[in-house]
Formats: sequence, C-alpha cells, structure tokens
Amino acid sequence: MDLVPALQEPLKKVLGPATAKVMAEHLGLHTVGDLLHHYPRRYEERGQLTHLADLPMDEHVTVVAQVADARLHTFASAKAPRGKGQRLEVTITDGSGRLQLVFFGNGVHKPHKELLPGTRAMFAGKVSVFNRRLQLAHPAYELLRGDGEEAIETWAGALIPIYPATAKLESWKIGKAVQTVLPSAQEALDPLPDSLRAGRGLLPLPEALLKVHRPHTKADIADAHARLKWDEAFVLQVALARRRHADTLLPAVPRVPAADGLLAAFDDRLPFTLTEGQRKVSEEIFADLAATHPMHRLLQGEVGSGKTMVALRAMLAVVDAGGQAAMLAPTEVLAQQHHRSITEMMGELAQGGMLGGAEHATKVVLLTGSMGTAARRQALLDLATGEAGIVIGTHALIEDKVQFHDLGLVVVDEQHRFGVEQRDALRGKGRQPPHLLVMTATPIPRTVAMTVFGDLETSVLDQLPAGRSPIATHVVPAADKPHFLARAWERVREEVGSGHQAYVVCPRIGDEDDDPKKAGKKKSPEDEAEKRPPLAVLDVAGQLGRGPLKGLKVEVLHGRMHPDDKDAVMRRFAAGETDVLVATTVIEVGVNVPNATAMVIMDADRFGVSQLHQLRGRVGRGSAPGLCLLVTEMPEASAARQRLAAVASTLDGFELSRIDLEQRREGDVLGQAQSGARSSLRVLAVIEDEEVIAEAREEAAAVVAADPELQHLPGLRTALDALLDEEREQYLEKG
Repeated sequence: MDLVPALQEPLKKVLGPATAKVMAEHLGLHTVGDLLHHYPRRYEERGQLTHLADLPMDEHVTVVAQVADARLHTFASAKAPRGKGQRLEVTITDGSGRLQLVFFGNGVHKPHKELLPGTRAMFAGKVSVFNRRLQLAHPAYELLRGDGEEAIETWAGALIPIYPATAKLESWKIGKAVQTVLPSAQEALDPLPDSLRAGRGLLPLPEALLKVHRPHTKADIADAHARLKWDEAFVLQVALARRRHADTLLPAVPRVPAADGLLAAFDDRLPFTLTEGQRKVSEEIFADLAATHPMHRLLQGEVGSGKTMVALRAMLAVVDAGGQAAMLAPTEVLAQQHHRSITEMMGELAQGGMLGGAEHATKVVLLTGSMGTAARRQALLDLATGEAGIVIGTHALIEDKVQFHDLGLVVVDEQHRFGVEQRDALRGKGRQPPHLLVMTATPIPRTVAMTVFGDLETSVLDQLPAGRSPIATHVVPAADKPHFLARAWERVREEVGSGHQAYVVCPRIGDEDDDPKKAGKKKSPEDEAEKRPPLAVLDVAGQLGRGPLKGLKVEVLHGRMHPDDKDAVMRRFAAGETDVLVATTVIEVGVNVPNATAMVIMDADRFGVSQLHQLRGRVGRGSAPGLCLLVTEMPEASAARQRLAAVASTLDGFELSRIDLEQRREGDVLGQAQSGARSSLRVLAVIEDEEVIAEAREEAAAVVAADPELQHLPGLRTALDALLDEEREQYLEKG
C-alpha cells in the first residue's frame, strides 16, 4: 500500500527468487509492502487448540494440534507387490475433534520419527474425505517445541499468527518471511492525517503493522485491526470522494422537461397512479437532470417496485428537453423485453414520424448485435439524425459506429453486469458527459452501497405498486421427502388448470460437453447431491414433458439459443400460448409476464440468495398470488438449506442481501467488483464495520473538500496511488 523505497523493495531481493516467485504467483505479493499488508487470518494460542470439528472441505487449512496416536501399516500394491508398501496413519486431536493424517512410501520415515504421541505441532494441508472421515494427506508440519532458541525466536509471544496460505507455501513459512521484513515497517508512510488519527485514538501505522504480525496480547490484535480497518475504509472513501468531486466539475447540459410536453402527455395516459416512492425518486432524478453537472445516481428497487417506470419518465424528460436517452440492458432477451414494454406503455407516443403518432411522439428504437443489416442501418440513422429519442440496446450501443445526435441520459440496467469501460465508452458519445442513472434490482446493504457504489448518489424504491401480489415460498426437500416434489408438479398443473403459467428454472443448459472434472468436484462434505452435475434445462424439460407435466405445452429458453428463437419463445410465453417455460437464469431480470404465477427452481442450493430473490420476483406480478418452490437435495442441517430457509422466510430483499453477505466469505462480498484474488479489503468486514465505513466516508468528504489534490497529505497520496494502480482501477470503477 505504501510506495516508500524500503517497502517498494522487491521480495526477490529480500527473500530470494524461489520464495518470491511462489508469493507473486500464488498470493499476488511482490514487494516488502505487499507482504507487510498480508495480515494473519487468525491467531492460535499455545495452550489452546483449533477446532478440528469445524474444518472446511477442499480447503487448505493450518491447524495446531497434539499427536494422539501414530501407527505404521504395511500393504501390498502395484508399486510394492510384496507387501512392502508403507502407510503411516497419525491421529491428532485438539479436544474438539480428531483428524487423521496419512503419509505414504518414503515420506513416512521422517514423520514416523518425529510425530510421537504427545508431540505438539502445526499441520497444513488440504482437507479431504477418505472412508467418510476427514483427513490430511501428506501434510506439511512444523513441530512446536516449548524450548530451544529457534522455537522461542520463531514463535515469539504466546500468539501464533496463521496466515492465508497456499499448498505451495505454508503459513509458518509466510510467518518467517514476515519476520524478515518486519523491521521495514518502521518506514511505512502513514496515510491518515495526524488530526484524524489522534482524534480517534488510532495507532501509528508502523506500530499497527508490528502488532498485527507479532502481537503479545489479544488487545494488540484489536488495536492493530482497528487502525488497519480505518486505513482501508478511509483510503477507499477518499478515492470515491475524489471521483464525486471530479464529477461535479464536469459540464453537462441541464435537461428540464417542458410543462406540456412528452412527459406530461405520458403521465396523462397512465392507467394508474404512481406510488409515493416512485414520485419521490422521480423528483430527485428531475432535480439532478436540471443541474449543470452530470447526474450519477444509483436507483435500487425491490423486484417489481416499478424502476422501469421511473427510468422511462426520466428518459421522456430528457427527450422533452431536446436530448436523447439510451438504456443499456445486459442481455438481448432483456433489451427486447424493455423495448416491448416501453413501446406498449408509450403507445402512440412511441410512434414519432409515423402515421397515427401523437403530437409529442418520438421514435423508440432497439439496437442489438444480432439485428438484420437493414434494421440496424435504419436504427443507426435514426440515432444520428435525432429522429429516435430513445434507444434500448445491449453492448452493441457502445460500438464506434453508433453515433448520437445529442445523448443526454444513459440508463444502465443491472449495473453489476457491466464493466466500467463500457459505461465510459457510452458516456463519451455525448457532446458533453450525459447524465447517468444506474438501476439494480439486487438490494444492496447500505455499507456495500457506500463501498462499491460510493461515487453514486443512491435512491431506493421499497414500495410495491398497488395490485402486486404476495409470493409464497417453500423449500421442497426432494431427497428427504420425494412426495413433496411430486406435489410440486401437481401444484404447477393446478396453476395451469386455472389459466395461469409457470416457470421451471435450472442451473445449466445441458448442451455443453460435461467436464467430468468439474462435475465431480465437490463443494462441501455435507452433501452427496453435489456429486452429480447440476440439473439441466434440456434434460428437465424432456423429463417433465414425458412425465409429470405430460399434456401441457412446455418450452425451453436459455442464453445459447439464437436471439430470434429466444424472442419467439418469450413472445409465445407472454401471449399465454406456452404453459410452462423451462429456463436458465436468463429470466432473472426484467422478464414481465403477469399471468405467470408459479416458479419451481431446481437445485435451488446452487444459486445465491440474491439470485433466488431475483428469480422469485418473476412471479406474482399480476393480481393472482405467486408461488415459488425451491427444490433441493441438500440435507436439513446443511448451510445450503439454511440459506434456502432464509429466502423462504422473507420477501424483504434488503434483509436477504444482508443474510447473503453474512454467509459469504469476505473475499467475494463485493462480487465482481473486486480485482482477482487480491481484494483491497483485508481486514475491513463490510457488514460488521458499517460504522467505520460511514465515519470514513464523512472524514474523506471533508478532506477532499478542503484539499482535492491532497497536496498536504503525501502519505495519503501515496496510499491512493497504490490502491489505484492498474489492477485496482477496475475494482474502484465497479466493473
């Protein structure tokens, strides 16, 4: 983080080329500074052993335990046919559980001499299962002797740091490397302004680095973490505050709707009144559009809260003011869906330049990669001349060929699916930077919004429009209670029998070559179900058509179909010609068929909490109540079943997103927003540290307002440069 000569020293020079190569390739650590910021994951106390009972499957773990028993077995095998094969089985214990270690062949001699009953050691290896028992095969180990110079030197203090490690580099080797570079911590340049650090009683950075790597007490660890969390939160928030500040300096054309223009005409023809939330958010957006610097707003809305309506009114306001509006959708299915629903909502107002078009009408064009040449040429012409006020499209909108007459507003649907380069490329198509409205139906907890979307102002739509129906969600444990699954298909038939339609969602398409390696890869020991590949659309559709849903009109929809075929399938389903649509997650966002009332999600445990919530939002969009059935073969006690139970227990997306965050590891909390394996958040926990993030945001805003170029804060500038190096640029820009 700190680009200071001593901390910039390449690890190759300090630790030697072999160790440095492993650190660079497997942990992304290149300099002394990188290694100093590779903090321990946890700490072991000498007298206290780790919980062997809680070991995760398929993960590289480090445990401190005592040898309970060691036995050498001989056996015959292809390599040692005369019974000369040797296997050493060592049982270790920590009081909470036991774990088997196994060594084979020539590898048995050293551990056989050293791992005697009663010996304490650190063991590192990958947890696997053999004969239904957890084991470590050929683990690396380091004996913990209570005396002897070397042991006292290596394990100074009573707390042993356990580092995030890899199979190629055990935790204690990383620990030794850290000890080598620790003296350089004295030269770490402090990014926090002195007044802030003193005001909050935080340790100086060199002292925090020392205490995080060589703590003598638990209080040392707490103090170090408190300080290092502030570093991460503050530097990140300063970067975001500087982006917000830079955005306010950009020029933009104010867009104020005409009093009796297109927007007024549209509002007059609405068959319903807007919700209080829609009105409030629209006012925030209109105020932003009228400003002389570009709007950068994130619109969060529960599934079905009417975000598209709010976005459409913003687009109409811009067209009213003489500009054009572009809406970017992540998939062709969604772009076509938006185009269809927007032209339907606008009616004759979308027929600009056509016979029967209304007085204030404009043209609404669709632009996707798979359009025919003639249609595409016409769409491009309409955009360049300004004939089309609104364009809806996919990434195709970003191509160089696409020219706008006067782009005033960009609406991005489902932000997390777009890279920032694409967002900026579209932004560059306006004469001046256009206003930007980003929409997401994935509710984002406040802390994540402050961290990942920190350069955007946030509006939240949490009211459902009148007439929306509740959705009942139930878990269907197919393995424990097969008759529940049979009942699920009966329920689908009942819904179709009363004139409604249903979705069946599967994790996989089924036309790909099954990769046996992937299919066989287990995610956790709790479930036998994981041994088979996830259920596939093409297989399930066939089975349902021949079996429980025989006689109903069943169709399939997935991302690898030709766009025209996808559109045709969606049109038939929307028109009520298809009873059951068996699909992948292509229906996750934006698909709106009010007559669809039931959804069965197969292998529901293979989806994330937020994704299940998104999918469920496709039903109950009309006046009839919705039903969502989560089918799983996971055992009742498993974490996956708890996740599904959480989804079944609440329709509150914000509550679910919080549960989702708490259950996931910190590493993927920010989803694709992070760059590779090296998250820039090492000690900051986005959910638990809400207060730190909120306070850091305030402090950062004040610092940037007073000194936008950070001329008086060289340490902070240096830390920012490190955060914003090439690799992190993408992270901050929330790809």
